[in-house]
Amino acid sequence: MHVHFLDPYREGNSPIHRLDPRVKLVAALAYIVTTSLTPVGAWPVYVLLWALVLSVTIVSEIGVGRVLKRSSLALPFVLAALPLVFTSGQTVLGTVPLGFANLTVYGEGLERFLSIAVRSWISVQMAVVLATTTPFPDLLMAMRGIRIPRLLVAVFGLMWRYLFVMADEAVRLMRARESRSGSTGDPRRKAGGTLAWRAKVTGGMAGSLFLRSIERGDRIYAAMASRGYDGEVRGFHPPAVPAAQWGVLAGCLGLLALLLALSFVMVG
Repeated sequence: MHVHFLDPYREGNSPIHRLDPRVKLVAALAYIVTTSLTPVGAWPVYVLLWALVLSVTIVSEIGVGRVLKRSSLALPFVLAALPLVFTSGQTVLGTVPLGFANLTVYGEGLERFLSIAVRSWISVQMAVVLATTTPFPDLLMAMRGIRIPRLLVAVFGLMWRYLFVMADEAVRLMRARESRSGSTGDPRRKAGGTLAWRAKVTGGMAGSLFLRSIERGDRIYAAMASRGYDGEVRGFHPPAVPAAQWGVLAGCLGLLALLLALSFVMVG
């Protein structure tokens, strides 16, 4: 089966793959909410939460390295919380000279920043595990099953499908650029011209991709509307969740509630 490079799902027969998508979605959301609500500085609970997602990754047989690699993509966004290190707290740890000014590093701010970074990192790991072990159409079915507004589910579904449309258009543009980038035969010179020329071509490609994506999106919507699409994607009624999986979900929720309570006790 062909796997698109944008699709994170990987087939498998692990216990995590066999779980009902609704159970996995609720458990993953509960894990992310629990991690977000865990107080700042509850490091032992952070370790337990990370051990939990690591255990799920091992059981799912999708590879710890794959999950760690994908979750690391979210770490640059944590830099948005970096100003907390220099603006929050009273305990001074030192100063960072910048030439025109000195930034004071506060202990409380550093602890808050590291807590945000760790919580974000392990939350993204759980989201990666969910996306890797569950096909996206099953996730949409699970969203409808837990009563997420149908309009919002439809937006998610169309966003996912149009992402592949834009990726295909980008691949076509890259192929066209490569076919027009002549080689001089000199290994010291790269094909495609100077850096300024490449930047100009890249800007033109971005604008062309935007216009072509809009035009193709209009054609796709017209085709969907001609086939009866009215803003709602219909499907078969999902089967009932097995009783054993209800027990798994209850155990997960109970464990997460226990970890959250433990974190407040430790910090308090």
